[in-house]
Amino acid sequence: MATATTVRPGVAGAGTQRTTGVLLAGGIAAGTVFAVSVTAQVLTRDGFDLSRQPLSLLALGEHGWIQIATFVVSGLLALAGAVGIRRVLRGQPAGTWGPGLVAAFGVGLVIGGVLVADPSMGWPAGAPEGPAETASWHAVGHGVGAMLAFWSLTAACLVFARRYARRGQRGAAVLSLVCAIVVVVVMAWPDQDSLSVRMAVGCGVLFAWLAAVSARLLAVRSH
Repeated sequence: MATATTVRPGVAGAGTQRTTGVLLAGGIAAGTVFAVSVTAQVLTRDGFDLSRQPLSLLALGEHGWIQIATFVVSGLLALAGAVGIRRVLRGQPAGTWGPGLVAAFGVGLVIGGVLVADPSMGWPAGAPEGPAETASWHAVGHGVGAMLAFWSLTAACLVFARRYARRGQRGAAVLSLVCAIVVVVVMAWPDQDSLSVRMAVGCGVLFAWLAAVSARLLAVRSH
């Protein structure tokens, strides 16, 4: 005769808590993986000049697979973070739009990795010294992924700023609002000569914000 398997609620709950913690850790790690990889590449790939060549162009050339993997892995970690955020905030303010926008950020990064930009700005060797004259379909897709990533997480900053303000957490609210403003300013600044550096700064701000939010929720979940 078959016997029913009994699952102790405490054990099941502990397993869920651990899984949520691992997912949130993904949100924390996404920026670290991206920052370490691109920094190493900028410093070691001969001829690459961040002052005029966007980080996206690292996906081209002999070792381009490293940046492609960086985009994809960082995006998947961000998606994991989004699931963790959803688990913690389900039914609370920002519990729907917040993780949804973080997930869109992750999707944008994956798209930006799978669909590479066109050679331009002198990278890789032999590429046009300026912007590509015409855009390939994958370059257009890369641009869509990049904009999805940038603006989704910027919007998430505003969603969480509202959540923190409603909860009386003024410091976190101000920080989230400032992050959104900084990204908008650096991306909208009209000087095209500094675009590659400004995009790198925007990436850094957004990844740092995601890590801070994920770490904050991880700390709250642990208590």
